Amino acid sequence: MRLLSAVLAGLLCLLPLRSATAQALVAAASDLQFALTELAEAFREAGGSELRLVFGSSGNLSRQIEKGAPFELFLSADESYVARLVEAGLTRDEGEIYAHGHLALLLPPNSPLALDASLKKLAQAAASGEITRFAIANPEHAPYGRAAKQALEAASAWEALQPALVLGENVSQAAQFAVSGSAQGGLVAFSLVATPSFEGRGKHMMIRPETYVPLRQRMVLTRRAGPDAEAFYDYLRSPEAREIFAAYGFELPEEAR
Repeated sequence: MRLLSAVLAGLLCLLPLRSATAQALVAAASDLQFALTELAEAFREAGGSELRLVFGSSGNLSRQIEKGAPFELFLSADESYVARLVEAGLTRDEGEIYAHGHLALLLPPNSPLALDASLKKLAQAAASGEITRFAIANPEHAPYGRAAKQALEAASAWEALQPALVLGENVSQAAQFAVSGSAQGGLVAFSLVATPSFEGRGKHMMIRPETYVPLRQRMVLTRRAGPDAEAFYDYLRSPEAREIFAAYGFELPEEAR
């Protein structure tokens, strides 16, 4: 009996320790790779807890949540994936728009292609067979891939580019393809290329936003959310966080078209 009591006492002592050291699990679209990392660090420096960030395509992350992944906060690059989780009863509420994203044409330093916000020059190069490899995120589950497809269709370049497309699992991978020599260029998230991490690795230009459906990026707390996730969600709505979002090229909700 004494042994059992000692074991139980030991287990009870361990429970607060496990709870205190657990990190809130945050799922985020890949276009947030640099911005959210900085935001999480700023949150920690302001007195918040350490967070575990997991980046991927919004579609894949939302499916993981549907299958029971223990994410507490989800930041999607497309609000439709949040809406699906809301409908399934997996969130606290409908969440809110935290930013609007933009698409950019990214070219490696030695690319023969020209920067062009309308993508008309890209369409001409595709039609002439000049482009052999061009990177975008997979439109099936990546919002920036879907936006890239829409922009290419608007420029009458989609069909001609079909044999040359290199699909990234997410927009971050597509950006790596575009500057690593795996492709002659790509359409990626502006938030990824307008950072010191991409300085000197290529050249870029924002694509005309009217050529694709607006990327309304929504965040939401899941039913699993604990106090740390709640605190980070609130921090992401603060003026300090909004300044960081803007520094990475995101458009704030009230400024969006």
